Amino acid sequence: MNNGDRRRVNGEAEEDDDEDEGNEDLDAWERAYADERSWEALQEDESGLLRPIDNNTLYHAQYRRRIRSLSSLATTARIQKGLIRYLCIVVDLSKAAAEMDYRPSRMVVVAKHVDAFIREFFDQNPLSQLALVTIKDGVAHCLTDLGGSPESHVKALMGKLECSGESSLQNALDLVHGYLNQIPSYGHREVLVLYSALSTCDPGDIMETIQKCKKSKIRCSVIGLSAEIFICKHLCQETGGSYSVALDEGHFKELILEHAPPPPAIAEFAIANLIKMGFPQRAAESSIAICSCHKEAKIGGGYTCPRCKARVCELPTECRICGLTLISSPHLARSYHHLFPIVPFDEVSPSLLNDPHIRLPRSCFGCQQSLLNPGNKPSLRVACPKCKQHFCLDCDIYIHESLHNCPGCESFRHSKSAIAGEE
Repeated sequence: MNNGDRRRVNGEAEEDDDEDEGNEDLDAWERAYADERSWEALQEDESGLLRPIDNNTLYHAQYRRRIRSLSSLATTARIQKGLIRYLCIVVDLSKAAAEMDYRPSRMVVVAKHVDAFIREFFDQNPLSQLALVTIKDGVAHCLTDLGGSPESHVKALMGKLECSGESSLQNALDLVHGYLNQIPSYGHREVLVLYSALSTCDPGDIMETIQKCKKSKIRCSVIGLSAEIFICKHLCQETGGSYSVALDEGHFKELILEHAPPPPAIAEFAIANLIKMGFPQRAAESSIAICSCHKEAKIGGGYTCPRCKARVCELPTECRICGLTLISSPHLARSYHHLFPIVPFDEVSPSLLNDPHIRLPRSCFGCQQSLLNPGNKPSLRVACPKCKQHFCLDCDIYIHESLHNCPGCESFRHSKSAIAGEE
C-alpha cells in the first residue's frame, strides 16, 4: 500500500470516527432510525399485509370526526360562543420537560407547537388576549401579561427555555387566578396547562385552589405529555375543561390546536352584556407621543384612544389610562364566522361514485383540480348540502378552517343578486 492509499484510508477512518461521535449517545438500534420513524408509516390491511398509511385520508377522517362532533354539540345544547377570551397558557418547564421520549425533548416539542398555537389562536380569536406562565423549581413565573401580540409572546417563550426543579400545579393556578379574577364578566376565562411531570409539589391544599378557580368560573384544561394524573383530571372535571394525554408529537399537535376555536359556553353560565369598545385611529407616521404600554416616547405608528387620547402600540388591547377596550373593525368582522359556522360537507357515497348512469363533476369547484384518480377512477370527495357542489378533501379543510364561506353558495348568491339587478 502506497502513501496516497494510506492517507485516503486514514481520511475515511477519520470521517467514520466523526459520524460515530455524533451518534455516540444513541444505542445501535436507534442510529438506523434517528431521523425517521419508518415503522409508523405502515399499517395492517384486511389480509394481514403491511402497506403504507394514506396520511391525507387519515388526517381528513380525523378532521371530519372533529367537525361533526362540534356540529352535534351545537345542535344538542343551547350554547353561545366565547368570542372574547382571556387565556393563560401554563408551560411546565420542570426537569420532567427535559425527557427525550419526544425528539429532541419534550420542552422543544412543546415550544414549537405553542408557537404555532399562539398564531392560530389570534387568527381565530382576534378579540381575545393571551398570557404565558411557566413552572420551574416549584415556582410559577409570569412570562408575559395578557396581550394581543403573538410576536411578543413567542419571543418571550423562546428566550426562557430552560428546565429545572419540580413542578407545582397549585402555584400556577394561584398565579393565573390572580390575573383572570380581575377580568370582566363578559370575558371567558380559560387556562391551558401543558404538563410534563408525573407529580406536583405544592405548598398547601390544591383542592381549595381548584374550588377557588371553579367559583371564579375559570375553565381549566390540561394536556399531559407523560401519563394520566388524578389531580389533573379532577381539576378539569371540576372546572368544565378537558383533559387529554398526548401519545406522540402528532397527537399533541392535534390536541393543542383543538383549543384554538372559541369553546361553547353553556347559556346558564354566560351573561349577555353590552360592551363599550373604542375604534382608535392610527397615528401619523411623523407624530411623537409617549406610549402607555411601554412608558416611553415613540415616533410614528401606534393608535390613539378615542376616549382619553392615550397612545397604544397594538390592537386589540385595553387602554391603560381609561380601561376602554380598543379593537379595529376587521377584528370584529373576523369574529363573525364563529356565530354562524359553515355546515359540515357530506361525503359522496361510493355507490354514487361508481354508478355509470350518474354524471358527477370531474373537477373540484374550489381549486378546479381533477377529482379523478389515474385510470379515470373517481376519488374521495365531499359535497355541500346546500349548493350541491363537489369539493376535494383539501378544499374541504381549507373552507371550514380558513375561508369560513362556501364558494358554491357565495357564487350562487352572487348570480341571484346579479339577475335581480338586471330585472
